[in-house]
Amino acid sequence: MSISDDLHRALATEYEQALADDVTERHRDWLSRHGDWPRWRQAREQLPAVDTCWQLQTGRLVAGADWISPGPLAQLLGEWIPWRKGPLRLGGVDIDTEWRSDLKWARLASHVDLAGERVLDVGAGNAYFGWCMLASGARCVFGCDPTQLFVAQHEVIRHFTGPAANHLIAARLEDLPPALGHFDRVFSMGVLYHRRDHLAHLEDLKARLRPGGGLVLETLILDGPDDRVLVPADRYANMRNVHTLPTLARLQHWLEQAGWESIQCIDRTATSEVEQRRTEWMPFHSLSEALDPDQPGLTREGHPAPLRVIMLARKPG
Repeated sequence: MSISDDLHRALATEYEQALADDVTERHRDWLSRHGDWPRWRQAREQLPAVDTCWQLQTGRLVAGADWISPGPLAQLLGEWIPWRKGPLRLGGVDIDTEWRSDLKWARLASHVDLAGERVLDVGAGNAYFGWCMLASGARCVFGCDPTQLFVAQHEVIRHFTGPAANHLIAARLEDLPPALGHFDRVFSMGVLYHRRDHLAHLEDLKARLRPGGGLVLETLILDGPDDRVLVPADRYANMRNVHTLPTLARLQHWLEQAGWESIQCIDRTATSEVEQRRTEWMPFHSLSEALDPDQPGLTREGHPAPLRVIMLARKPG
């Protein structure tokens, strides 16, 4: 069974058959539009057969039995560079991803109980966090991300893990049918500041939940107790698509305005080069290239350096 077929079966189990048909057709169509998709598919077919399995070892996703020839396998896995979310060990090959995503998960894991929950992970990347969610007791995870490379990486990871209730849909949240909802928990990590209409994103997240369902929101903020926002004129930390950074007070106001309740901030952490950095598996610009070399508290554009918070909230019951 292909991974797209597995996605279809999971959707058909949780929702109506017509919705499963619609989402899977859109998923396959979007993937086929990327010019590198045939190359990635051909490379995936060259992956060696391994005994499939997976576990989290101190935050590292370890999948598949170690392959007898790790050198050629490492070279093949290079077809999917850049690898951004991890860390990963696939078939015995350690992939040192740009983000130590395990550090972010460690900051929130003790604050959420996912036992038996159906989870939506928005902007999931290669779906690394989905494995953390399953390991924390989630019944099933559906991620969505429009970047075809990340979906291709997820398929590679699934080659080593074998079948699992961690599924990734090639789509933006706003492109998913409204009927794909009634989740127990929705995660939006590293997405809000990329949205021009922050309120629409927060409302769409709420619409995907059952009454009383929970939100985990991780995003960039400005330091300070006042109620203000930063609207970068061009780039922020070398990123073109950062539209608005609020203070914590303004972010809480946004959540209230979108109809969320029981709002709380559970973590506030400045991004460091321990957590985000260039590696051989992500050899392009990363955090160090985004900061002012003479004033590391500022970005190259002169804005405050990245500061992130994790918020929890509830949809009214």
